[in-house]
Amino acid sequence: MLDVLIPTKDRPGALAVTLTGLAAQSEEGFRVVVSDQSAAPAEEDPLVASAVRVLRHRGHPVEVLRHVPPRGMAEQRAFLLGRAEGRYALCLDDDVWLEPDAVRVLLDAAERLDCGFVGFAVQGLSYRDDVRPHELEPYEEWAGPVEPERVRRGTGEWRRHILHNAANPLHLAQRHARDGRAWRAYKVAWIGGCVLFHRKRLLDCGGFDFWTRVPPVHAGEDVVAQVRVMERYGGAGLLPSRAYHLELPTTVPDREVECYDRVIEDE
Repeated sequence: MLDVLIPTKDRPGALAVTLTGLAAQSEEGFRVVVSDQSAAPAEEDPLVASAVRVLRHRGHPVEVLRHVPPRGMAEQRAFLLGRAEGRYALCLDDDVWLEPDAVRVLLDAAERLDCGFVGFAVQGLSYRDDVRPHELEPYEEWAGPVEPERVRRGTGEWRRHILHNAANPLHLAQRHARDGRAWRAYKVAWIGGCVLFHRKRLLDCGGFDFWTRVPPVHAGEDVVAQVRVMERYGGAGLLPSRAYHLELPTTVPDREVECYDRVIEDE
C-alpha cells in the first residue's frame, strides 16, 4: 500500500536517524526505497546498515539502490517514483525524523481526504522560542473537502509558504490544534520534506519527469510536482506536524535555477 522514497547523498548519519524513525513507526508493512548518490555507498556505513537491519527485522522490505552519477534532485525523485508500486508514495527527505504514529496518521488523512497529497511540514526545534505571528497569518483550514487549487507565484495562495518557516508548524499547532484531534487539514503552497502522494495521481500530473527540462543543478523540484497535483486533485498540510528537521546544511546549496521558473512559468 505504501512505499517510502528517500533520496540521499553524503549524509549517512542523518539517513540513519531517518531510517530509525521509520523503524519505530506503529504502521506495519510499508516498504522503504533509498536512492543513494553518496561518494561512498551509504549502506556501508555501520549506522545505516544497522537501521536497515532493524527495519527488515520489523517486517519492512528495504532497498538501498546506488543511483549514480547524480543528475539533479528531480531526476533522483523520478527514479525513486519509478520503483514505487503501492497506492501511496511518501517522499521523505534523508534528514527528517518522524514521530511513531506519523505514517499511520498520514495514511488515515489520505484515505479520508481523498486528494492528491497530504504532508507534514518539517519543523526545526532550534527555533521553538522564535515565534513569528506575522508568518502565521496565512493559515486557513479546509472546512470541507479538499478541492483543487491553482497556486502560482505572486498570489495569496503562494504566500502560504511562510507558514512552514523555522518552527512555525509547531506554533501553528499550539494555536490551532489543541483539541486532541489526530489531525486537521489546512491549505498550503507546498510542503517540503515529508509528503504523501496518491501515486497514480502524481503520475497523472507527470511526476518528476520534467527533470529533462532542467539542468542537473537545480532546486524546487518538489514545488513543481505539488503545484501540478494541487491544480488537478488538491493537497493539504496536516497539524500537528509529526516531522522534525535535523537542521543540517542543505545538500543543494546552489539554488540559482528554480524548477518552477523552467517548468511552471513555461507552461
